[in-house]
Amino acid sequence: MERLKAKIRDIPDFPKPGIVFKDITPLVRDPATLRLAVHQLLHPFLGQDITAVAGMEARGFIFGSLVAWELGVGFIPLRKPGKLPHDVHSVSYDLEYGSASLEVHRDALQAGDKVLLIDDLLATGGTALASCELVEKLGAQVAGCAFVVELDFLAGRDKLDKYFVHSLLHYS
Repeated sequence: MERLKAKIRDIPDFPKPGIVFKDITPLVRDPATLRLAVHQLLHPFLGQDITAVAGMEARGFIFGSLVAWELGVGFIPLRKPGKLPHDVHSVSYDLEYGSASLEVHRDALQAGDKVLLIDDLLATGGTALASCELVEKLGAQVAGCAFVVELDFLAGRDKLDKYFVHSLLHYS
């Protein structure tokens, strides 16, 4: 995991003063570390009959679509409001520096689907919990949540206590 950690860049005071942003762009630029991250994200879920992968806008799209490709399943985008052209379900949530909403097409999943949620970062857990709620609103089951980075000091994992959570890198 040190190979991955070496590719995460700290950006102080972004998006606002006091926040240290974990920038994954050096990691996704490097093919070897990107491949390593994708394989490590999906590893605990092999053999679990995952039927879809959902990724949160926007960086979750990068990792989620690659994990879906590797698993041979479809990818479900969880988008910001107004970005999906069909009927949607929506959930609002709090971020560590504000609030937001996510939407999913109402026909994106169905009962019996087993969904792996993917994002680049677990902070306060608001985005991940909202994503789980969206999946469950459609009658699907959350197989687990996987993240490249987890900010342990923000205790986002606590909000996801009823789900299996897998994170590659931890920052305390």
